[in-house]
Amino acid sequence: MRWSGQQVLDDGVGDMPALPGLRGLLRTVRPPEFAGITFHEVEARSALNRVPGTSRMPFTWTVNPYRGCSHACVYCLAGATRVLLADGGVRPIAELRVGDVVLGTEPDPARPGARRYVPTPVLAHWATRRPAHTVRLADGTALVTSGEHRFLTDRGWRHVAPGWCRSGRRPHLRAGSRLLGLGRLVADLVSGRGGGAHPAAYRRGYLCGLVRSDGPAVFPSERLALEALGRAHHYTAVAEAAPTRPVVAGVEAGRMVLVAPARRAQRPDPEGIARWPLDPDDDWCAGFLAGCVDARGSVSGGELRIEHEDEEVLGRVAGALHRLGFGFVVELAGRSRAVRLAGGVPELMRLVHCVDPAVGARRRLAGAPVEGGPELDVVEIRATGREMTMYDITTGTGDFVAEGVISHNCFARNSHTYLDLDAGADFDTQIVVKTNVARVLEKELRSPRWRREQVALGTNTDPYQRAEGRYRLMPGIIRALARSGTPFSILTKGTVLQRDLPDLVAASADVPVGLGVSVALLDRALQESLEPGAPSPGARLDLVRRITDAGFECGVMVAPVLPLLTDSEEALDAVLGRIAAAGASGATVLALHLRPGTREWFLRWLEQEHAELVEPYAHLYRRGAYVDPDYRRMLAARVAPLLRRHGLDRRKQVRELRPPEQLVPTVVAGEQLSLL
Repeated sequence: MRWSGQQVLDDGVGDMPALPGLRGLLRTVRPPEFAGITFHEVEARSALNRVPGTSRMPFTWTVNPYRGCSHACVYCLAGATRVLLADGGVRPIAELRVGDVVLGTEPDPARPGARRYVPTPVLAHWATRRPAHTVRLADGTALVTSGEHRFLTDRGWRHVAPGWCRSGRRPHLRAGSRLLGLGRLVADLVSGRGGGAHPAAYRRGYLCGLVRSDGPAVFPSERLALEALGRAHHYTAVAEAAPTRPVVAGVEAGRMVLVAPARRAQRPDPEGIARWPLDPDDDWCAGFLAGCVDARGSVSGGELRIEHEDEEVLGRVAGALHRLGFGFVVELAGRSRAVRLAGGVPELMRLVHCVDPAVGARRRLAGAPVEGGPELDVVEIRATGREMTMYDITTGTGDFVAEGVISHNCFARNSHTYLDLDAGADFDTQIVVKTNVARVLEKELRSPRWRREQVALGTNTDPYQRAEGRYRLMPGIIRALARSGTPFSILTKGTVLQRDLPDLVAASADVPVGLGVSVALLDRALQESLEPGAPSPGARLDLVRRITDAGFECGVMVAPVLPLLTDSEEALDAVLGRIAAAGASGATVLALHLRPGTREWFLRWLEQEHAELVEPYAHLYRRGAYVDPDYRRMLAARVAPLLRRHGLDRRKQVRELRPPEQLVPTVVAGEQLSLL
């Protein structure tokens, strides 16, 4: 879609910046009845959207009068908040970019109900202005956030400040809440390392660590060997003792070979590169540990071990750890010994920041368990009384590590990005309204090339979302389709449709009109949790009744069916009975489908609300987005007699209807529904 026209701001909205990537903008408004939502009224150049040729949908064209959805919360952090990268480094959230790889978490299959750290890409990045709150932890960490932001605690996700969200009063942090994560990040790396040049003492210590590790040093791959090899080459090039510096022989069969001067020609080593210093300082000890970690270290499950046959080397490793304030344990490792870093994941992260090893594999926490401790207890939550620019990101896992604690982020809806709006907060709060969509559609339908193919509404965003009550775009769309002789279908969960029933009745005299409503379940509490902001099941069943009273056949999409939650015979019988009583002509029952990104969001909800089902869901969706084929067969066998019992097994207009992608259901391959 392309936009044209000029950007003109509404006089009544105050100081609001125009969106640079949104051409065709007429005005931007913030109606008081839509608190926190901005509408961008645009003139579109086209209205009909062709469905990709690879799609299995039974229609070729769609019309979407709106872009964006107003149902999700906003989560954000101050720009200086440091986010932990997958390689152990840190970067302010304001400086992150799409494609960066950060540290996130996922459910741990080996420990039901627990989580582990994993690398995850940044999918979206955006800024907004929000009232600021300060959260202080027992370890001294201070986080500046919005009140809507959420952190992971030992009792699930909690907002920073109390208030109301779409499903009711939101759970929030209190003094004493225990956050989960790594703990306080190192504020200043030793001697300014980790971004600037390493001091000379550090460089000598690093080379000594590599040499004293009794090369050849073994690495898992040549790529990793080159990380240390490159650093060694650089250090030897700037070493003060060039005639006697160690010779880096290179990589042989994936092994890096370092030869010390004393072994090479029995020459003296007056500068002491491979000699133990009499009084090593902090810089030398940090460099020495980095060299030993690169050469002989291994990290597994968040634990670091340095293994060596030479007890003197291990003694020096232990001494350097002690000097820098790290605890350790000496263990037997076959015929050699190993020094294991004590303190788990937080101490490993602190060592990475203080010591700065070169080899990436020694810096990664993938697979390490997510834990918490008293140092992460909340001691104060305070509103600052000022508004400031804040940032958020979308990641593949739906979370990230901010200032050492697990932070929630918004899940992405990438259909917004082509408008130069981000997929996170903008999708929730920046709604694009195509004010001229009916006029443009009518012009396109008059084209001699138009063949009156089926047009579907409700395949991307619901045309009867709340904004339709203000803008009334659908009556013009309905009349344009009917006058051109174009058949169309609408699927919605928005009760605003009943306003247009007279127009739909008139249109049905000229063209086939298919109407459908999605009703997933009857449990009001569960529905509010899964479909916040959407009309209640009772309101949607009443809409079905009004549609059928108007003379239409109305198909109902019973989707998504949630395994082990809404798939019992009793639950399905109840919802199908209510649907039949409302006069529906048929029903289609579809199991939950979890796309990447959506999967993480749903599993977090499941973990918080029904932790006992996390492991069964991991098994049911072990093959990916689709539920296990045996489950689909079981569900079909359970549903078939219920559809016959209630007279809902007829296949009519419902076959032409497909659920709205952004409002919870989307049909995929005609078998399952995607939760969005």
